[in-house]
Amino acid sequence: MRRSTLAALCLTAVTVAGVAGCQSGDSKPSGQAAEKAAGKTADKKAAKPKDPFAGLTASEIAERSLTATSGASSLRMTGNVPDDESGGTIRIDMALDKRGDCAGTMSMNREGKAELVKSGTTLYMRYDEKFLRAQSEGSSKEEADAVVAMLAGKWTKMSATGSDAKDLADFCDLDSVLADFKEADSGPGFGVTRGGTTTVGGVPAVVVTEKDGKDKYTMYVASKGKPYLLQVDSKSAKDPGTIVFSDYDKPVAARKPSGEILDLDALGG
Repeated sequence: MRRSTLAALCLTAVTVAGVAGCQSGDSKPSGQAAEKAAGKTADKKAAKPKDPFAGLTASEIAERSLTATSGASSLRMTGNVPDDESGGTIRIDMALDKRGDCAGTMSMNREGKAELVKSGTTLYMRYDEKFLRAQSEGSSKEEADAVVAMLAGKWTKMSATGSDAKDLADFCDLDSVLADFKEADSGPGFGVTRGGTTTVGGVPAVVVTEKDGKDKYTMYVASKGKPYLLQVDSKSAKDPGTIVFSDYDKPVAARKPSGEILDLDALGG
């Protein structure tokens, strides 16, 4: 997913006009014949889907979509995000809101899974054994076994304001995530085209393609209801991947896990 810009989006609203009444004349059919005639006439009279953004440029439509997406109080992100530090790929499924709370899962290169909940100023995480062993690469077997014995399958907590948790905590802030999209750019080789229509998660969408030099980004924008961003496909040498956006404005289930929780801040002294 491209983090430095929200490429121009475009929106085609799919609306269907009401059905007009049947035509009248001197000679009118009766009974079943009249009903069939009325149905045929109604089909002919039905208006085609209307595009309320006709005449606007892709950039102008993009501003409307960006405004809607940035105005959401919460959303869910699912997909693959490149990790610059490791050179690998992080798989995320995360719901987050503008209060800075989040809940979901993540994995690195499909090597196990970590569950994450940020509620207020506390970050809760639970790791499976595969994830812990992958993150312990380079350690001795004894050290890896000790980490697995202590943490695997157990909820942990730490301060979300601490240095160890800051990056994850920042990711949970929807305002911070959406701020990256606001840095639109343009330059040589930059171009946006408006494509056809499709559906994403059952929601009608319009397809928009951006080419920035050799990089290509395909956006899918809701064409029913608010023009929210539904999906981004990136074919970029630097940050290839796909992110799906859903559950706009739905409450985020960022609650303290039940049961025993291991306090990592206390263990760290």
